[in-house]
Amino acid sequence: MTLHVDGPTDLLGLVGADLGASEWIELDPTQVESFASTAVTGDDSGADGAAPPYLLLSLVNLFLPELIVVDHMSMGVNVGLEQVRFPSPVAAGSSIRGRGEVVSAVDAGGGVQVVVRLTIEVAGTDGEALPDAACIADTVSRFFP
Repeated sequence: MTLHVDGPTDLLGLVGADLGASEWIELDPTQVESFASTAVTGDDSGADGAAPPYLLLSLVNLFLPELIVVDHMSMGVNVGLEQVRFPSPVAAGSSIRGRGEVVSAVDAGGGVQVVVRLTIEVAGTDGEALPDAACIADTVSRFFP
């Protein structure tokens, strides 16, 4: 379920908040193959059936708005990333989802800068998340009233 925040200043009170998890999606083998194609990226690291790490990182932007949306703002800016880790590989065809946590929120440049840690989890055979995450990315965004 998406958390709707009334405005940028309300982010300040969410530090440490668990944003829950998105819906599960299938990491389509065709998507993995296309992304890993040397014709597209020049890198054949995904040719073994595992998702290339940068494909996982690109999916952070798919999951993030499923977890949190800031309403009543004039502008939101993707500042970038702090720390990114890829603890375990993900096989094509796996089910994955994003889980979020608000790491920090501070007044910055007339708005509020927030760091959300988005963890991409992989489903086990029982449909529950496996203990090892596939990608952990600390996203940095700034929202203006």
